[in-house]
Amino acid sequence: MEHETLQKQLGLWDVFAISTGAMFSSGFFLLPGLAAAETGPSVFLAYFFAGVLVLPTMFSVSELCTAMPRAGGTYYFIDRSLGPLMGTIGGFGSWLALVLKSAFALIGMGAYIGIFIEVPITLVAVVLTVFFGIINIVGAKESSFLQKILVAALLGIMFFYILQGVFHFFSVNFFELARQQFTPFFTHGINGVLSTIGMVFVSYAGLTKVASIAEEVENPDKNIPLGMILSLIVAVFVYVVGVYLMVGLLDPAALREDLTPVATAGEVFLDWLPEPTGLILVVIAAIAAFASTGNAGIMSASRYPMAMARDRLLNSRFSEVSSRFGTPKISIFVTILLMIFILLVFNVEAVAKLASAFQLLLFGLLNLAVIVMRESKIEEYDPGFKSPLYPWMHIAGMIISVLLILEMGFLSILFTALIAVFSVGWYYYYGYGNIEREGAIFHVHARLGKRRYRGLEYEMRGILREKGLRDDDPYEKVIARSIVVDETNPEISYKTLVRKASEHLAPRFHMESDDLFELFCEAQNSGTIPIGRGVALNHVRVDRDRPSEIVLVRIPETISIESEGYEPLNENKQNSVEELRAIIFLVSSIERSGQHLRILAHIAEMVDNPHFMSRWKGAGNEGELREIMLRDERFINITINPHNETKKLIGKKIKDISLPGESLVAILKRDGELKIPHGYTVVKENDELSIIGEVDDISLIKQWREEDE
Repeated sequence: MEHETLQKQLGLWDVFAISTGAMFSSGFFLLPGLAAAETGPSVFLAYFFAGVLVLPTMFSVSELCTAMPRAGGTYYFIDRSLGPLMGTIGGFGSWLALVLKSAFALIGMGAYIGIFIEVPITLVAVVLTVFFGIINIVGAKESSFLQKILVAALLGIMFFYILQGVFHFFSVNFFELARQQFTPFFTHGINGVLSTIGMVFVSYAGLTKVASIAEEVENPDKNIPLGMILSLIVAVFVYVVGVYLMVGLLDPAALREDLTPVATAGEVFLDWLPEPTGLILVVIAAIAAFASTGNAGIMSASRYPMAMARDRLLNSRFSEVSSRFGTPKISIFVTILLMIFILLVFNVEAVAKLASAFQLLLFGLLNLAVIVMRESKIEEYDPGFKSPLYPWMHIAGMIISVLLILEMGFLSILFTALIAVFSVGWYYYYGYGNIEREGAIFHVHARLGKRRYRGLEYEMRGILREKGLRDDDPYEKVIARSIVVDETNPEISYKTLVRKASEHLAPRFHMESDDLFELFCEAQNSGTIPIGRGVALNHVRVDRDRPSEIVLVRIPETISIESEGYEPLNENKQNSVEELRAIIFLVSSIERSGQHLRILAHIAEMVDNPHFMSRWKGAGNEGELREIMLRDERFINITINPHNETKKLIGKKIKDISLPGESLVAILKRDGELKIPHGYTVVKENDELSIIGEVDDISLIKQWREEDE
């Protein structure tokens, strides 16, 4: 389904700031005292184990984000894995839970502002909602910039706070103080710790919210997993050490009843600062924490209705992207209105706590989603990061979610059930007749002899095209050594061209040409050749551990080939007969299936360019045909000529040639024959070198071709 895409403008530190900011609010500035009442001095262990228990979900979300970087992360993952019915439940539930948490955070921010300025807390929260909403509409980059400022202020003060607390703790009689404050360690036994883990676990729930803005992240394969891992490490450190200091420095009875334990503990070891500097610092940190949670919440929550609208589960207007700002304006606007309504009508704190059970349900479904996607065996499912210890970690993640849900109480479970009932009703009322897709779970069914949904494979292929190649994919090298067949016979048949390509490629894979020819024919008969815009692409994988190879065929006059059963590159061209000007043959090793699909998707992306065919027809030689297939001008052909700068290469061995940057001589053509150059190959006059490298380096080599005056 075609839709407007969001701009990729968020980097690693944006991911870190959004993920970190979504975790710090009531979990640190309000909850420690209440949690200490449940388990006593061992409360800091509860925070530590809660951080460990979130690992399965963090790894699952990282994998899903790198495979399917789409707006509305949690909804999208559940929908595409378990089907649109479960996706509707996940979408509405994620949206509501995040809106509630964001509203609660802004209430907390208003309360801390009220320490210095006497204003109605709810009014402050409404004004802040509008302010952050406007920032989000203006742009994701602007919202993320504000997020980074808030998180930097929060973490800067928190690390200063912790450093001062640790220094104070060790400046007194450490062992005596530890004995007094941490005895008895397990006030309510092991069961007390276990129940407290469930209470504080939701403090880490914001970690995964970055998934909803995955579509806007540059290089998601690297930035999302690394950003989340760094965020969790920082959060666990601040939570565990910060709570340890509160337990060690405050009277146990007072801590259990304290709703501002961070400020109270700060008064103990920040008393050396001028009054009331210590309190001001803590209040600034708290405001930054609540503000970052609120801002990140609005940013993440607004992507859920957008994603659902793309899939026809909500009105299409929710998916509109502002042409000026590149943000989902309607979705953000409605999210703001919902937050304001909740702030004015409900007891936000009570309802936000009820939504915690739904957060845990989503965690369980995300772990299940990874299992379903992997077991579906969809080749186009190609995550840049794979979660470890599959499937045991994911099974553990599901079990953890179930156990913690049972700890949440009847009202939280009832609230989760009501969201599910409403979502199911909405799906059958509004969405059921609008959609035809099914989740990857039907591919698992297919392995058991039941049906599967082909549309998901095509959608995943489109995602591969958008993601592009990975840095370590040898696409330029494959094109540089590609075999070019510039056919001159206008009467040649398609089968003859397949035979020619097989004869060229078979020696590179140590195969018989007849065997490779049969594989190409089987691929054609099974309808796996993309065709459109005058281009056919025939690709196979072989049981040989060899690099990918390509044959590029240019046809001077069009030939015809039946396209029934083929997947068109251009949906507007679905004629029964397709006229061809170019045929591309790609062969890869079965052991490099993911790389094969990425190269295939990139070729399809380039071929689908409206200017491709005119450039293809106008290419003057084999070198120019190869250049058309390359990206970012990372390739050049130079002919060794005694009248320009290339004369300095004559008589040199390849290994002795100094090229800019890390440029590489990939192909040497001499007397009409292609040679794979080695380090001891000597360059001669009139040799044609094919060189690949970075854009700036190639631009320097281009200057060598300018003739001396």
